Order: sequence, then C-alpha cells, then structure tokens
Amino acid sequence: MNAIRVPSGIRVFNKIADFRQWRRSLLLEEKTLGYVPTMGALHQGHLALVTDAKRHCDHVALTIFVNPAQFAPTEDLATYPRTLQSDLDKLAGLGEGMASAVLVPQVDEMYPTGIELDVTKQKGTFVEVLGLSKQLEGVTRPHFFRGVATVVSKFLNIVQPDHVFFGQKDIQQCFVIRNMIRDLHFPTKMHICPTVRDEGGLALSSRNAYLTPKQKEYALTLYKSLKHMESMYQSGVLDAPTILQQGIQIIQDASDQVKREGHDWDMKLDYVSINSAKDLSEVSGEINRQDGCVISMAVFVGKTRLIDNICLDVELDDK
Repeated sequence: MNAIRVPSGIRVFNKIADFRQWRRSLLLEEKTLGYVPTMGALHQGHLALVTDAKRHCDHVALTIFVNPAQFAPTEDLATYPRTLQSDLDKLAGLGEGMASAVLVPQVDEMYPTGIELDVTKQKGTFVEVLGLSKQLEGVTRPHFFRGVATVVSKFLNIVQPDHVFFGQKDIQQCFVIRNMIRDLHFPTKMHICPTVRDEGGLALSSRNAYLTPKQKEYALTLYKSLKHMESMYQSGVLDAPTILQQGIQIIQDASDQVKREGHDWDMKLDYVSINSAKDLSEVSGEINRQDGCVISMAVFVGKTRLIDNICLDVELDDK
C-alpha cells in the first residue's frame, strides 16, 4: 500500500476496524451509505454502479477484494487482474465526492481460519443459498455461489450499508444475494442495475482484458444471440426449446467461422438456458409471461469464459 497514490477525497482502508470507525462517524452524522462490492479491475460497469449509488446516498463505499472462496483450484485466482492504482484513479475521475471510501482488506483478516481453494479442506463459517446456487453457473462452478454468498455476507456485516448495488450481468449472483439479504434479515436495500456494454454490445467484464482484438469481435456473438432470442419472445414465440435452438445456432455458426479462419483458439458454448424469473427454475416448455424469464449463457472464447444474459418481463429493481 505504501506505493499507492491515494487520490484526494477518497479514504482507503486496509483494516476492517479502521473502516468501521469511519462508518460509525457517518451514522453519528446521520448520513446514508451506498455500497458497491468489487474484485477490482474496475471498468465502466463498476463506475455506473458507483454513480447510481451516489444518486441514492450521501456517501459511497467500495470494497476491492479478490475473493479466494469463489475460485476453484483450477481457476484464475493467481492471474485475476489486480489494478488498485488504476481503480482508485478511475474512481477519482468520477469527480470529487463520488466515492468516499475504499476498503481493501487482507485475505487473512477476511478469513481468520484461512481459506483453502479445495472446499473439502476448508474450515470456518460459510453461507449457502439453497435452491438458487446449483443451476446455470453453479453447474460448472459448483462452489462459486457459496464463496460469493459468504464474502458478501461478511462485507454487508462490515460495511453496514443502507443500499447495495450489483450489476445485472451477474444475474444469478443477484438472485442469490437478494434472497440472502431477505433470509438473513440484513437491513440493506438491494439494487440491480442494468448491464453496461461497449458500443458493439459486449457486456463489460474484468475478464475482457484477456481477449485479443479478434476474440473481442467474436465475443459480440453472445449479445447477438441473446437479442435474437429476445426478438423471438417479443414476436410471440414462447416455446423455450425453439428459442434456445436458434440462439445456439448463432453461437455454433460463429464457432464454425473461427475454425474456418484457422485461429489457434476456438469458441465453445458452455450453456444457454431459459429460467423462470420467479425462482430460476429451468423452463423446458412454454414460457409464462406473467413470471418473466431470464435467458443466460456462458461461452468460452479462447480460454476466456464470458457470461451474459437478458431479462424479459422482469422487474429487477424495486427502487
């Protein structure tokens, strides 16, 4: 932290106790606090959450923490982008008073009994949201949402925010956290903010940094596929398998094109699914417009796994 240049107007905390002291000062001043949890490598999507938080609250706090508990031993924990100076500069670029504080805790303070990536060796306290964690992302990443729910519950306890802000891009995470907040009675109002995209429609993600320019071109296929499925739904097609078939074909056509061009990487569909917005149960027949639905997908572009989704007839934020 000694080498980090802290911009004017932003408080950076490494210790939970120091952050809590600052948080107490806001309570005494009767100021409201909005909270944006991040793993750093901030992009315009994160900054949009900060801007939205500031519209609702007197102060905005972020956490920057690459959470080991949500990475499997085979995943990219070691190489995940860590760009604290750039993150702070981007927050400062939003303007004076937009972001008030950033908590950058150490792993050993967040997980006092240590944290093994192999869940069978883990010790300590963990949070799991049953019924929403095993489908979709949970199929290929079975322990991911256990790690997410655990760290977010810790941070909600530490930060004690009035409002918390998440992006729709991680829609299943939003469902998991929303239920956790309700079930565990956290005194925090949750907001789900629209996905921020680049000019081509690619959902902004910290992992986009792994993509080559050519791979970025092909990554746009996710949004193209989702928009085509949305147009089918809007035109009155409600049969989920029919919609999915056409969405899959768009990904397959792009994958075939990658092969024809002879690249040293490939493009591969991990999953695409239509799920009820009521409880994320998979829709295998006709979509119930009353419930609304979430169409989500994960695609490997080279070694980079990208996720995206589109919500149809779903009210995400009750603000």
